[in-house]
Amino acid sequence: MSFWTDIKKLFVKKNKSFSESPKVSLKERFQALKNLPEFFRQIWNTNPAMALGNLVLRLFKSTIPFLMLYVGKLIIDEVVLQADAGAAQDFSRVWFLIGTEFVLAIVSDLLSRGIALLDSLLGDLFSNKTSIRLMEHAASLDLDQFEDAEFYDKLERARRQTLNRTILMSQVLGQLQDAITMMILAAGLIAFYPWLIFLLIVAVIPAFLGESHFNERSYSLVHGWTPERRELDYLRFTGASDETAKEVKIFGLSSFLTDRFKVLSDQFYGANKDIAVKRAGWGSFFAALGSAGYYAAYIFIIFETINGNITLGSLTFLAGSFARLRALLESILNRFSTVAEGALYLKDFFEFFNLKPKIAPNKASVPFPNPIQHGFVFDGVGFKYENSEKWAVRNLSFLLKAGEKLALVGENGAGKTTIVKLLARLYDPNEGRILLDGIDLKEYNPEDLRKNTGVIFQDFVKFQLTASNNIAVGRIEDKGNETKIRTSAALSLADTVIDQLPKGYDQMIGRRFAEGVDLSGGQWQKIALGRAYMRDAQLLILDEPTASLDARAEHEVFQRFAELTKGKSAVLISHRFSTVRMADRILVLEDGQVHEIGTHQELLAKEGRYAELFRLQAQGYK
Repeated sequence: MSFWTDIKKLFVKKNKSFSESPKVSLKERFQALKNLPEFFRQIWNTNPAMALGNLVLRLFKSTIPFLMLYVGKLIIDEVVLQADAGAAQDFSRVWFLIGTEFVLAIVSDLLSRGIALLDSLLGDLFSNKTSIRLMEHAASLDLDQFEDAEFYDKLERARRQTLNRTILMSQVLGQLQDAITMMILAAGLIAFYPWLIFLLIVAVIPAFLGESHFNERSYSLVHGWTPERRELDYLRFTGASDETAKEVKIFGLSSFLTDRFKVLSDQFYGANKDIAVKRAGWGSFFAALGSAGYYAAYIFIIFETINGNITLGSLTFLAGSFARLRALLESILNRFSTVAEGALYLKDFFEFFNLKPKIAPNKASVPFPNPIQHGFVFDGVGFKYENSEKWAVRNLSFLLKAGEKLALVGENGAGKTTIVKLLARLYDPNEGRILLDGIDLKEYNPEDLRKNTGVIFQDFVKFQLTASNNIAVGRIEDKGNETKIRTSAALSLADTVIDQLPKGYDQMIGRRFAEGVDLSGGQWQKIALGRAYMRDAQLLILDEPTASLDARAEHEVFQRFAELTKGKSAVLISHRFSTVRMADRILVLEDGQVHEIGTHQELLAKEGRYAELFRLQAQGYK
């Protein structure tokens, strides 16, 4: 049985969570290094001048250790020479050599500081640039991808690598610098005793194999625990957040959340501890082997000096070179494992950027109609969410006429919000098709479609931004158009909220940042409605837009909404029939299918499902 197999048996103690993590072979680690050229191409493109400067400084820095050792050898030999010179002593060469060593020390420090500065600046620029790329790429992906747990694992790993890959840059450049230093020192050592290089390699290789194994274990653990780490982050946030504090207190959830966090964190700690303890133990053993190799060479060099075969200066040079070579070789080999691990993470990083959206612009896209002439047609549309066996909507056929206000009515889960998402092409149907003016929605550019669609969802986002920017979100390219923002706020009644804020439109909303002011549910809803007016789109969709408003505010909002939607198509979802009856037609959904459709009066006359629901709600007001 091989040495490596024996070592692996000694190292690995399996437990359920850890053994299920993906294993990474040494071959895969070498293959992962293929990711480095693309990585450094991106670094170079970040700032070519800084990248070149970093390389040049490291090249000069790599020669310093040899020069320092060699000048030290000359100083000792010169001191011995002058000690034997008696009255003819001349220390001018000694002072010159000491001055040279002093200058080298200063230059070495300046080079180190310059390298650290460029690493820091270039690392920050690269991190910022890749963070922007990540956000832009994430925005280009489909909504159903964000609803997939595996996608979130990739996103989480990519997000972490955006912050951590600047360390990899320094490590790889450090490898290059140390390799050059090693070659220079090795040349000096070979000039005296070539076989010392062989002893050095034999002393260091076991430590390299050990570190490679444990780095493999660490990567496997971190990679395999990505879902659990996301859950830990979620539990940490939920257990201590202003957004969840009320429910946590009222329902007494603190113990439940902390207990779950403790279970997961203890499991991860246990698996990580097992690796760390074994790494420390075997690392100490292999370090002792390396020290034994060094001292064997040191003893040999001492005896060579005693026998007069080399000078005292050569003793210090060779001993110093061997010690420095050992440290460099250990550093390079151990850092190789770290670099290979980083390259494996780069694979995760690049895999995320290789994800492509299914809903992408068509090269031969049809121009979006302005104005819409005929309207939207759902023709036998069927759709079900990813990883779900149940159809959200099926055999769905109806017409949304140009300039028509259509209300969607139905119990929760009937498919109302799904229709909205299909209209905005956040999803594509699994069956059937959706036509706009007789042309399949897939033929239009998705960005043009969404620019002409204004949607306010029931679960709208409460952006931690100024009041002005919160409304400008509806058409963010007009964020500098104060007149349009104020007009939109007035139409949605958001101005009644903003006028009461200490800094008005410049007030930060939300408690996350300093001096932020939180709003009630109804106040937030008025702000969100302002975005619909800001959008000024051809198709307006409001999903439960007045759920948090009082009756008076709701009546006024819909009076203004009726004015806003004149000549435009609109879809309205609401459980309040006082709101629904203002629509031109009402579509009643049941189990994802059209149950009935017509005007308010027509549906009441049918004495069907709509009439039943309308009268049930009306009885509550008697």
